Formats: sequence, C-alpha cells, structure tokens
Amino acid sequence: MQIPSQESNSSLVESSLNQITYLHSCAITPKIFWENYQKPGKPVVLTGLLEHRPEWNLEFLNDRLGDRKFPVRFYGKERYKQDKGTWQNIGSGVESRSMRFSEYAQKLLNGEADEKDMYLGKCSLKNTPLADLPQINQAQAQIGIKNPVTDFNLWCGLGGHTTCLHCDPFDGTLIQLYGKKKVILFPPDQLYNLYPFSLINHLRYGLKMRASYSRVYPQQPDFALFPKFKEAFSQRLEVVLNEGEILFIPNGWWHEVTSLGEGVVCSINIFWHITPLSRALSSWNKWRIHLASILAAPHILKAWLAAIISQNKEQKLRHLIQRL
Repeated sequence: MQIPSQESNSSLVESSLNQITYLHSCAITPKIFWENYQKPGKPVVLTGLLEHRPEWNLEFLNDRLGDRKFPVRFYGKERYKQDKGTWQNIGSGVESRSMRFSEYAQKLLNGEADEKDMYLGKCSLKNTPLADLPQINQAQAQIGIKNPVTDFNLWCGLGGHTTCLHCDPFDGTLIQLYGKKKVILFPPDQLYNLYPFSLINHLRYGLKMRASYSRVYPQQPDFALFPKFKEAFSQRLEVVLNEGEILFIPNGWWHEVTSLGEGVVCSINIFWHITPLSRALSSWNKWRIHLASILAAPHILKAWLAAIISQNKEQKLRHLIQRL
C-alpha cells in the first residue's frame, strides 16, 4: 500500500498503512493527539514536524559527539541464526564496550562494525552538544506530549541491525533522523501469543535476559514451534519510518525495529510517563516488566556495588544505567 503523500496540506492528511495511521503536521493538535492516540494507546506516525532539521549523518554526529564516550554493544551476526532460547543475553544485556564516538565512527566506516554487528543503542545525549534539540522540542510541544521519563537517547548503527521484538513499560516516541527503519508492531493483548521470555530468567540472569523480549522472529515466523504466534502474526502492523517521521509507540505495544539499507542509520527516542493513569494501571505488560526488575534486584545491587568500588566508577555506572 502506498505511503501517503506529504506534499499537500490541503486537507486532513491522515491515512493508514497496514492500519497504522499517518498524521501530517497540518492536522496535529494536542487535543487530536490526546483523544485519538495517547488516551486510547494507539500507535501513529507523525509527519511534517521536522522538515528543516539538520542532516544527522555520520559527519554531523562525529563533529558533535566525537570525543564523547558511549557504551557500544557487540551483538555478533550469528545470534540471529540461533534459537533465542539458547541466548544468554538480550538487548541492553548484550556485552558492551566503552569507546569514543569517533572510534565507533571509524569502525562503521572500515567494516568492523558490520562484521561484529556493533550497535550504539539507548545512549543518553544528556550533557552532550545534542542534549538540547529545539526543533524536536517544538514538535513535541505541538503534539502536546508531556512528562518525560528519560532524556533523548541516541540509536546509531548500520543498516541490517535488528533490535529484536520487545515491549517497553512506558510510552515512547521514535524519531527517525537519518536513513530508514522498518518497525513491526503487535498489540498489547497478544502478549502470550508472542512467547515472551519467562520472569524466572531474572532470578538467574538479572538484566541479561529480559521478560520484555519475545522468543519469536517476526520476519521468519516458525508456526510449528510457536503455533499461537499465528494469531499475533495476523494482527501485526508494519511501517517503514522515513527521515523526519516520528512514531508514537504506546506502552505495551510489542515492536521489532530493523535499520534498512547499507549505510548509517540514526534515530533518537524518548520515553514518557503513561497518561491517562488508568491506561498505566491496567497494563499487565507494564507491571510484568516492573515485576521482572524486582526479581533482578539482587543482580542490579551487585552490579551497582561493583561499579562503585571500581577504578572506572563513572564508566561502569553509565553502563549500568544504560542497561536499566
């Protein structure tokens, strides 16, 4: 199905691609966003809000962040050929190493990042030259979304990297700034049709194995191994997020994100407190994740104490916070 044109502002530029609504800036007001998307917890792609943004290419990022250190995750391409049940770490629990952005940029250019599937994900931009983003703040004001849980987080890597199917305990906005990403979403009520990892994993692995992740591969479904996934698969939503577009992902919506193309792909995101409160209180996906964190508390405390007494205290604490 064709993505709606953004060239004309002559009407309420709202249409859908696989049931995901596209809403152009000419039609966005805080009331419309609240009533139709935030209040009911419905995903939406917002367009036309960031038309005059700078180009967040590698040169731009390296110029502003080159001397800053970030934890970079080493996924390794072999993991995506394996049964997820054999994994011993997921997402932010994957091994990471701290390096200057300039060093990471060089690895993106020389092929090492591609070979090892290195990814800079969920890295806070606080206290960096990109901490204050006026145009994005203005866009958020036009949407009317308030009460952030986090600062802006940077996600940067090469096309082909996939952040596997998971859900978050808060609402989120994914802001695509360079390149494209494919996002596959599943409704909150499909939780157990998505075969999430067990809560018990947190007692053994702490934050390395998250109950907020799914065991299925949405882009390579195995209905023999996961028969209930057929129901969830029939309800999936898919979108290709282009530069300058913002995807609102409500709490509890499971999503898998894949960077497209062969070059550098960059986005930022921010998490928000859930409103109305009734939507937060009724979300088993949210409370399930918080319960998992409670079960992981001994591991978190142990890691925190180890970071406090280490010689690289600041770096260790930054890595721990990034994993939470």
